[in-house]
Amino acid sequence: QLQLVESGGGLAQAGGSLRLSCATSARIFSISAMGWYRQAPGNQRELVASITSGGGSTSYADSVKGRFTISRDNAKNTLYLQMNSLKPEDTAVYYCNAAVRTSYSGSYNTYWGQGTQVTVSS
Repeated sequence: QLQLVESGGGLAQAGGSLRLSCATSARIFSISAMGWYRQAPGNQRELVASITSGGGSTSYADSVKGRFTISRDNAKNTLYLQMNSLKPEDTAVYYCNAAVRTSYSGSYNTYWGQGTQVTVSS
């Protein structure tokens, strides 16, 4: 069973930085669009940033524009989220999401990571 494995969360002070990573747990055929979501207690899960298959196009939630950068390394099947100028309101569980085709004859299916906690102190 394919999994998306996240790492890099933790505790940071306001104004600090963290870098999240998300990698596949097994060999896959291809990955299409990927994204990072977050969910704070009592809130719905929201899209933070997304990136196309080739990495040529990205989009961001207004709340993180200019502070967060999404990128991917297709050779490593890994997604990244560089988070700078962190604010207490960025505190949430962050999830990666990807549309993955596991074999040549298969179709794309959506996978989620298990989530990684990011806590920003003021």
